[in-house]
Amino acid sequence: MSLPEPRLTSLAHGGGCGCKIAPGVLAEMLKSMPVAAPFADLMVGTESSDDAAVWRLNDHQALVATTDFFMPVVDDPFDFGRIAATNALSDVYAMGGTPIFALALVGMPVNVLSVETIGKVLQGGAAVCAAAGVPIAGGHSIDSVEPIYGLVALGLVHPDRVLTNRGARPGDYLILTKPLGVGVLSAAYKQGRLEAEGYAAMIASTTRLNTVGARLAGMDGVHAMTDVTGFGLMGHALEMARGSGASIDLWPDAPALLPGVVDLIRAGVRTGASMRNWAAYGADVELPEGYEDWRRDLMTDPQTSGGLLIAVGADDFEAVIECVRADGFDQAAVVGQVAAGPARVRIL
Repeated sequence: MSLPEPRLTSLAHGGGCGCKIAPGVLAEMLKSMPVAAPFADLMVGTESSDDAAVWRLNDHQALVATTDFFMPVVDDPFDFGRIAATNALSDVYAMGGTPIFALALVGMPVNVLSVETIGKVLQGGAAVCAAAGVPIAGGHSIDSVEPIYGLVALGLVHPDRVLTNRGARPGDYLILTKPLGVGVLSAAYKQGRLEAEGYAAMIASTTRLNTVGARLAGMDGVHAMTDVTGFGLMGHALEMARGSGASIDLWPDAPALLPGVVDLIRAGVRTGASMRNWAAYGADVELPEGYEDWRRDLMTDPQTSGGLLIAVGADDFEAVIECVRADGFDQAAVVGQVAAGPARVRIL
């Protein structure tokens, strides 16, 4: 009789976008990256911490290229594959692009997990790509100590409609399409403290494709966009502030939250990544006097396959949020505003 397989999450030291290297460490690593200035058709590279690279193909098309992969955030292999694939495709949508195909990146402990379990991970990823209307056209696999899955995702966008995190303007409103709290719920899941309602909400959020991003690229007033993932709302807002040379004010009670998040985080459930995030960028964030630690940790909570953060002009934000909600993001909310000033984030 064969022994039961271990839980997927027990094989990984971290999970989901909480696996990301801390932003401060990443910044140090990227200091040695060569400047890409000699490549005239490289529209977006590493210069502004954007979600994907963009290469101009011709006057009407630009290629969006990205990769994203991580270790399990849940134990169900099919759901793990779905979450990882949704998260990877999100980077294409965050640039205003439409995916065209993907390549699978697979690292699995083949002597620990069965072929059937690994196959379910791949099936989950393929199911999401099918829902997005794109094939998984190939990939690469290795025998790895920890289970890893993700995609290389490629898409197309008109060169004049590329959305980056650099275009936010003073006066813009910030719209967040998904509720916060994935990191808190995933930590509770690992601790055996997550109720069925919370688990279902976490899966529904992390497997919802950000397809609306491609439509937003053609809408008036949309000036900048990024997706909120491993660095939390505060961290990705700070990247937008730095890229745009502006200050961003976040309204702490404005974002929608997944069920049970407040009770869990107030009870001390949080990820190590939320604390690493704060340590990396806290010097560029202003908090109000008496701001509670659990509220700060919620704003730094890593969001696996999180929502889009959209900077839109005051005259157009109602049309944009109506478009987002019509696409199924009924908890989309205005969470802050861009202001003139130094590149920083203020919690009001």
